[in-house]
Amino acid sequence: MIKITLPDGTVKEFEKGATGLDVAMSISEGLARNVLAAKVDGEVWDATRPIEKDATVQLLTWNDDEGKNTFWHSSAHLLAEALEELYPGVKFGIGPPIANGFYYDIDLGDKEFGEDDLQKVENKMTELARQKNEYQRSEISKDEALKYYKEKGDEYKLELIDDLEDGSITFYNQGNFTDLCRGPHIPHTGFIKAIKLLNVAGAYWRGDEKRKQLTRIYGVSFPKQKELKEHLERLEEAKKRDHRKLGRELELFTFSEKVGMGLPLWLPKGTLLRERLENFMRRAQIKAGYDPVVTPHIGSKALYETSGHYEKYGEDSFQPIATPHEGEEFLLKPMNCPHHCEIYNSKPRSYRDLPVRLAEFGTVYRYEQSGELHGLTRVRGFTQDDAHIFCRPDQVKEEFIKVIDLVLYVFEALGFENYTAQVSLRDPENKSKYIGRDELWEKAEREIQEAADEKGLTTVTELGEAAFYGPKLDFMVKDALGRSWQLGTIQVDYNLPERFELEYTGADNNKHRPVMIHRAPFGSLERFVAVLIEHCGGNFPLWLAPDQIAILPISEKYHDYAEELKNNLNENDIRGFIDNRDEKIGRKIRDAEVKKVPYMLIVGEKERDEEKVSVRRHGEGDIGSMAVSDFISHFAEASGV
Repeated sequence: MIKITLPDGTVKEFEKGATGLDVAMSISEGLARNVLAAKVDGEVWDATRPIEKDATVQLLTWNDDEGKNTFWHSSAHLLAEALEELYPGVKFGIGPPIANGFYYDIDLGDKEFGEDDLQKVENKMTELARQKNEYQRSEISKDEALKYYKEKGDEYKLELIDDLEDGSITFYNQGNFTDLCRGPHIPHTGFIKAIKLLNVAGAYWRGDEKRKQLTRIYGVSFPKQKELKEHLERLEEAKKRDHRKLGRELELFTFSEKVGMGLPLWLPKGTLLRERLENFMRRAQIKAGYDPVVTPHIGSKALYETSGHYEKYGEDSFQPIATPHEGEEFLLKPMNCPHHCEIYNSKPRSYRDLPVRLAEFGTVYRYEQSGELHGLTRVRGFTQDDAHIFCRPDQVKEEFIKVIDLVLYVFEALGFENYTAQVSLRDPENKSKYIGRDELWEKAEREIQEAADEKGLTTVTELGEAAFYGPKLDFMVKDALGRSWQLGTIQVDYNLPERFELEYTGADNNKHRPVMIHRAPFGSLERFVAVLIEHCGGNFPLWLAPDQIAILPISEKYHDYAEELKNNLNENDIRGFIDNRDEKIGRKIRDAEVKKVPYMLIVGEKERDEEKVSVRRHGEGDIGSMAVSDFISHFAEASGV
């Protein structure tokens, strides 16, 4: 017999070899019908996989993120099975679950595949799903795996197998389809009741632009048709809110092939919005005791070799810039922190000087692959609201909590109410990705968790998501459409101070290493603006809107009053424009609504004579006539910041 411990602490006994489904059935048949996978001692398994020893078990359903991932992973295999039936000889790359669905990369050889072919594949998937074929796991030797794919002539799977160790290879089979896969998978295809293949794209094999471009098919699936319908409705709403579409319509930013892919150009209105965000953060930072600094857009290659960024990110950076001086090379700045370390190092520091808080809106550059660029969310040049706190070890938790408070202040001001704090730790199975000693990592990880607990944050823990120099607390924000975005981040770093030999003189008159806290409440300004646009659908908070008012004179006779009104409002820090086109007032109102201007101030003879304005609120309609001073008071109350 083996003992199974459930999340609520209940311990049940089962015969050795019992499965997650057996555990579910012992609780209720209804639960067993909904179990997609089981988490056994922290690892997600097939619900049908035998458990051979005492273990903790969590049963995963559609309500769990890991349950959804398993469901979508199995759906990718169903897609591959349908493709193999419809296109004999197709070769397969990888087919993982993603945030909202799944994809599979395929090579169809000389055959064409486009959007018009999706419905045919979707129909075949539905037909196969109804067969309720079980997903069967089998362990297989490396030689057997290589032999299988050599016979199929699939060079992509052969390459993947080459990277695997013998004894760690598993195949999964459902129906007539077999795939190289670690798993896990749902019990059978019958769980998949609603399928939609969304689009086709190109993707280089293993993300390498020098390798063959494969066909990537994206899809999504659900256990109920109703959930698919709701998801597709959200996708339609997301199209309307797409920051690329709204950014163009609201004249916020643009891109130019002549300037270069992934390098945004901020237009006047977008620059105003961006500056207001920066000024909002600057005010908050000054109040919190930060000192502003400015660093160059480039740095010596040796700087980033010292920090470790060149070793870890060299391939993702722009290539070194050689100067006429032999052996001298520079890099476009991939990170601000090495520069800030050198600012700290510019003079001797005492324990009384700490913490030192250095803040910069620093622009950095990463060579993202062209296929991964996406509007403002994935660019090659972006600005971080970056700051680095150099403090004594006894100050770490207090400083970390202060940064959490700053991040939450930003979220509240911008209407992000639904968020989770993700404790991002290093991967204990692959420590080669990180720098620094184990004891320093363990100390930093412990301090982050203690600070999050002290603030009462709802947290999840993710292994392998730490920065290469230290663990971090990432804030995962859900937008108005329920999509999750990683925005603010805070990191504890014991390693860069060692690499840069940072010091302070302690109370004992000896030299000590400071601890470094990296933080960026916005993260990337570009990405933050993109998320904000889609979250509010372009209807920005009043204090942030590029144009807060549109003054709409009924005719040319009232242009002078409109100009006088605009100057008055500008003096009260209310910004906007006068629409003095020779158009009817109805057209002017409609155009201001399309531009999502928060307030429309209509002025005619009565308003001029009585020094009033007729006020309309975007999306609400007429508010009424009021004296200019009353509108200024109304505006101040409505702006909130």
